Amino acid sequence: MKNPEAQQDVSVSQGIRMMFYVMKPSETSFQTLEEVPDYVRKATPFFISLMLLELVVSWIRKGKPSGGLDDALASLSAGIMSRLPRLFSRSIELTSYVYIWENYRLISLPWDSPWTWYLTFLGVDFGYYWFHRMAHEVNIMWAGHQTHHSSEGYNLSTALRQSVLQIYTSWIFYSPLALFIPPSVYAVHLQFNLLYQFWIHTEVIDNLGPLELILNTPSHHRVHHGRNRYCIDRNFAGTLIIWDRIFGTFEAENEKVVYGLTHPINTFEPFKVQFHHLVNIWTTFWATPGFFNKFSVIFKGPGWSPGKPRLGLIEEIPEVEGKEIPFSSSASQLLKIYVLVQFALMLAFYEETFADKAVLSQVTLLLRVCFIILTLTSIGFLLDQRRKAAVLETFRCLVFLMLCRSGHLKPCLSSSSFAFE
Repeated sequence: MKNPEAQQDVSVSQGIRMMFYVMKPSETSFQTLEEVPDYVRKATPFFISLMLLELVVSWIRKGKPSGGLDDALASLSAGIMSRLPRLFSRSIELTSYVYIWENYRLISLPWDSPWTWYLTFLGVDFGYYWFHRMAHEVNIMWAGHQTHHSSEGYNLSTALRQSVLQIYTSWIFYSPLALFIPPSVYAVHLQFNLLYQFWIHTEVIDNLGPLELILNTPSHHRVHHGRNRYCIDRNFAGTLIIWDRIFGTFEAENEKVVYGLTHPINTFEPFKVQFHHLVNIWTTFWATPGFFNKFSVIFKGPGWSPGKPRLGLIEEIPEVEGKEIPFSSSASQLLKIYVLVQFALMLAFYEETFADKAVLSQVTLLLRVCFIILTLTSIGFLLDQRRKAAVLETFRCLVFLMLCRSGHLKPCLSSSSFAFE
């Protein structure tokens, strides 16, 4: 059995390799779920480093960054919101898996066997393919997954634009693995599968030659994020593109990809980014006559309506010309700098909260989460130039001071307390 404490550190070499799913079974096999590191949280410095590298490369090659600050902040805000529930409980993906393992498993494969490790790699990736495909083909699941597709840019920050709702359906597709794969092995691959998908969200990598035949690559995933007609519902792979080739959903990149939703939402406000399609489903549900039609609104494709095929009609998807201009904030450069500073300060509180969650009271955790959500909402209002943005930001600053005075928050540097006030 491995020492749990020794497993909590991830070296620079391991950190780089885990981003590309090239870790070895011998260094990522654990007997218990409690020993498994939080690789996603430990990847934060690698996320930042790779985003900065992409920025430099894009600037050298194109003379401009790979996306706008406003869009990047909206993506990072969505990623932060998706992680906040984990401050209070283990994710449903792990909770449901452990329950099935403890009550219904058929056999117990050895946790320290390389064969178990590689089988789990294939199993998790296969489960992800079908979850991802259903997330595009079932409207209620699309309500969660659409968050990830709402960016009209395509860069590494887009990878972090994650849904709050998605995990409440994704666990279903991994459940069969719990009949024979130990939870500790599953937890490792669940994280690595997610981390691998970070680096493929970029335009600075063109074609990877023979690797394109087997792996999901930036080229393949650019197609998946496109709103061109040829891109719709294609390339659902996580790590291996072979699933798309086998099940007929593969499409190669051939013409310029225009990114985002077929009907852009034109906002950076985090609640609209996360939940706007739920509102659309609710409205469509009540406007559609007939019980079975209402049922179909929920469980058929996002483009379905009475008289159409299950996934709707491809010809009804708006044509793109390749000259579309992504939605951007009309805020001044000075205001964008202010927003960036406030986001950076909030991010420091966010990281500190996760680091200290074991010693913080439930009240402090709840107040910090509310403050983080309030900050993200205020940033969205400021970038959208909403009429009440100034009022909301003033209120947020007052809440910050109150939380600091009551001890639920503290400035990054104790000597800066007076400056904050």
